[in-house]
Amino acid sequence: MKFKSLLLFMVVGLVFLLVACSSDSDVSTGKVEEKPTEKPTEKPEEKPAENDNSTIIIGIKNPIETLDPANHRDRVTESVIRNVFDGLVMRDAKGEVQPLIAKSWENPTPTEWIFKLRDDVKFHNGDDLNADDVVFTFKRIIDEGAMAGESSPRKGLLGTLMEITKEDDYTVKFTFETPWPIFLKMLPHQQIVSQKYIEEVGDEEFRKNPVGAGPFKFVEAKFDERIVLERFEDYYGNTAKIQNLVFDVIPETSSRVAALQAGEVQRIHAVTPSLAEELKKNTDLEVKSVNGTRVSMIEMNTQMKPFDDVNVRRAMNHAIDMDKIVDSLFGDYGVRLAGTMLPGSFSENTDLKPYEYNPEMAKELFAKAGVGAGFSLVIDTTDEHKEVAEAIASELRKIDIDAKTRIWDLGVLKELMLNGERQMYVMDWGNSTMDPYDILNPKLKTKDRGNYSLYSNEKVDQLLTDGEVELDEGKREAIYKEAQQIIYDDAPWVFGYALKEIEAGTVKMTNWGPFPDGMLYMPEVGIE
Repeated sequence: MKFKSLLLFMVVGLVFLLVACSSDSDVSTGKVEEKPTEKPTEKPEEKPAENDNSTIIIGIKNPIETLDPANHRDRVTESVIRNVFDGLVMRDAKGEVQPLIAKSWENPTPTEWIFKLRDDVKFHNGDDLNADDVVFTFKRIIDEGAMAGESSPRKGLLGTLMEITKEDDYTVKFTFETPWPIFLKMLPHQQIVSQKYIEEVGDEEFRKNPVGAGPFKFVEAKFDERIVLERFEDYYGNTAKIQNLVFDVIPETSSRVAALQAGEVQRIHAVTPSLAEELKKNTDLEVKSVNGTRVSMIEMNTQMKPFDDVNVRRAMNHAIDMDKIVDSLFGDYGVRLAGTMLPGSFSENTDLKPYEYNPEMAKELFAKAGVGAGFSLVIDTTDEHKEVAEAIASELRKIDIDAKTRIWDLGVLKELMLNGERQMYVMDWGNSTMDPYDILNPKLKTKDRGNYSLYSNEKVDQLLTDGEVELDEGKREAIYKEAQQIIYDDAPWVFGYALKEIEAGTVKMTNWGPFPDGMLYMPEVGIE
């Protein structure tokens, strides 16, 4: 892409400004009492925001898919959307759920949740936000064909949600078919839209000119180049500290780094460990990291020979020196995982130990399965995991496995994996809730949406089904620990690693840092 000079951008920013001139809560599965939050219920007297005319440009790693909160399944897209649209709740920099549009909630029965809404929230077009908008938002997600004939890809993030009803103008009730104890943890992934606006202009126009209730409002966008936002002065909470927020699409990591070093952007994400260490030498820049919530793994097609034999899958875990790969490629920014769960996750089975690197044991297991040395293997992946795939192939060639790598676009590769047409692949999966439901169900339940290994175990399926609805945390923990042990023994993956979220920015930015779930949430960030 072509980068605009800072001078040109400042001129464009001035135009935007001229146009603009015209016109703590306890979190649990039980009841949350209404308490004062950091966001005031009344807007204070006119008070200049920090650096009123300031702009921050963020270099992002891929184009966004849309600015419609109901029509994507992409983390970078969600990062941009969360600055334009607010949800009932949000997840803060510590990964904890906090109130936004909802000021309190309770869980009176195992299948019902009741939320009380703030009464001072406005959309960017000046309309008030109320219970009708919340009901419309969620029905648009769970009802088939509710987006002008399209169905929302985000329905799977709402479990067994069956109905949402308006109790009064500022109270809504969610009703589930079965108990779903993870609901509150999953709720930050949904943002509220305006029923009146979408019904007036239609879904297509809404996607061209989105209207939300978040801290920034839409100005213009080319999704594969640049998204321009500006501060929403009538935001119900503390107004943003910067006037303009811009996202520039810069796919190459090295190009993002170069743009930051040249002052063309002020913040970048998805920094590699090697480049992070290089950036630390620049006193005009800061590098910050936090433990991330993505699990990286090497999945084997358990329905394709030779990986239909558990001995072969265990052999692969012993044949690859995962400690060496993680240390050499990621250093202190990566940690090896013993199994499927992130360190510190709810119900993490800490009894599991990483498979020992033991090439001789691997050869014995291959022989036990009747697989001789020299079989051919193609490891498929995306460009993001290319280095890891190549390192794994190198490890396997040491024991006479003819291993090669192949790079794909994820959209193409995903379908091939689900159809069972590939052998082995390096992938990752987000687990922002750090709850087993958020990763074990989609990745390892029979025929679930992310089960690229095509793994199927009736006992595991039953345990995961039980864990979905169990409200007793002690019982739920035991269920998931048992499931993790079975999966560990069945070894559908070469168990992998987790990386820190690494970002870099100018030292002139204030109050910023990476979120564990990778969100680039900007209302509190300023610039000197």
